[in-house]
Amino acid sequence: MKRFALLVVACVGLAFAQTGTLELAVDSSPAGLDPHKVTAFSSFAVISQVYDGLLEINADLQLEGALAESYTISDDGLVYTFTLRDDVVFHNGRAFGAEDVVYSLERILDPETGSPQASRFNQVANAEAVDARTVVFTLTEPFAPFLSNMPNLYVVPREVVEEHGDLQQVAVGTGPFALAEVVPDTFLRLEANADYYRPGEPGVATLRYNVVPEASTRAAGLRTGTYHLIPDVDPTTALTLGSAPNVTLLEVPGLAYTLVGMNVTREPFDDPRVRRAINLALDREELVDGVFLGNAVPAGPLSEALTDWAVPTETFPCYAHDPAAARELLAEAGYPDGFEFTILTFGTRRDVADTAQVVQAQLERAGLNVTVNVAEFGTFVQDWSNSNFDAFVSLNGGNIDPDGYMHRTFITGGSTNVFQYSDPTVDALLERGRTTADVAERQSIYTELQSALACEGPIAHLNYGTLFSAHRAEVQGFEQIATGNLRYLRSVTLR
Repeated sequence: MKRFALLVVACVGLAFAQTGTLELAVDSSPAGLDPHKVTAFSSFAVISQVYDGLLEINADLQLEGALAESYTISDDGLVYTFTLRDDVVFHNGRAFGAEDVVYSLERILDPETGSPQASRFNQVANAEAVDARTVVFTLTEPFAPFLSNMPNLYVVPREVVEEHGDLQQVAVGTGPFALAEVVPDTFLRLEANADYYRPGEPGVATLRYNVVPEASTRAAGLRTGTYHLIPDVDPTTALTLGSAPNVTLLEVPGLAYTLVGMNVTREPFDDPRVRRAINLALDREELVDGVFLGNAVPAGPLSEALTDWAVPTETFPCYAHDPAAARELLAEAGYPDGFEFTILTFGTRRDVADTAQVVQAQLERAGLNVTVNVAEFGTFVQDWSNSNFDAFVSLNGGNIDPDGYMHRTFITGGSTNVFQYSDPTVDALLERGRTTADVAERQSIYTELQSALACEGPIAHLNYGTLFSAHRAEVQGFEQIATGNLRYLRSVTLR
């Protein structure tokens, strides 16, 4: 039995009265608030303040304790026992306990929930609340990424779900802030949780998410002091804010990537030769320069930030930009004159919308007739989740373990496999990758997976961009995380 005490970072001292409203400018409203159902960044920007998992990821991409204060792992790697904090209450005043963890996991795994998180936990054979402070997870087999997935196990109260049916319009968690008011497409307001278990946090009384679709308007508001913080700044806007007085620009290599996703149930994307041709037609360096102004790198299936796992993109033959070779492959697949299709995307993120336009031009140079459909964000999410697209351009989040990038995305029937992709060899590798404990063997598996997916998978990976955020000088205590998570909003004070 291996025992681990968890680092729980907290301010030392007595709790204090929070003061001030932190005004954030964001590009879109949350696409729902249910932590077990949503996938949009705009939703997690709010959810991460309202809900906690047993563990969380810090700015150094290390795991820390949240609702759990320690854990043990059995010698065979099948039993994880978590000891929970005893000073936590939900926003409705009820004490948090082990039964809430078990319920939350069962809800994620329930097919009726349709949770995109389900694939992260399907190795759990049983979850048991031994007592109010002890929860035991028994796995069907060793599961290497189990701990790195625990931040995605947001804990919710059963009674609120049963009262409302789901949590898309309500939010009751244990986090530093509680939902207070939502005015659709205008603002969302969170109030400090007076019973939050970390002494001295949160540091402000109110978070107000102001929905400001135009990047230039967000930047102007930051410069004038209307807004205190923009959590996600596009590269073009970052150029202007970098020299703005009383503004601090933060940057970190991001784990999220832009992509062209292809629906392999629709012709001609069912043909791997066509998918390879798409990759050959793309010029990732042009995207680095034209969309990200140099603040990005070509994207393979894993971020180069995962130095123990990522294969250099130079090793993928389809990354050599070659429109002529793309035309030859298309002709071989039966499309000597190309074909027509539509790329679905959305306009609330400038880097995504610009990427779609550049991709359109690149593919047209290879003889394809491409239409870009810039949908309202809610419509995009619905069509994406229903696989209602030929292809799409979007942004996918990253993870500190390669399983988090790949399994639920590429496994047959995976909870975010909207491409309807299925390959028995890839499936077998994905299962081995998450059930193999030996690091060297896992590295070999994920090297093979990257080679299999880079050119003929359902995703043409485009770029990993630098993640920028910006805040006023009066904002103290905010740190940026490569995952894009906003956990450090709870540490912010206003001077």
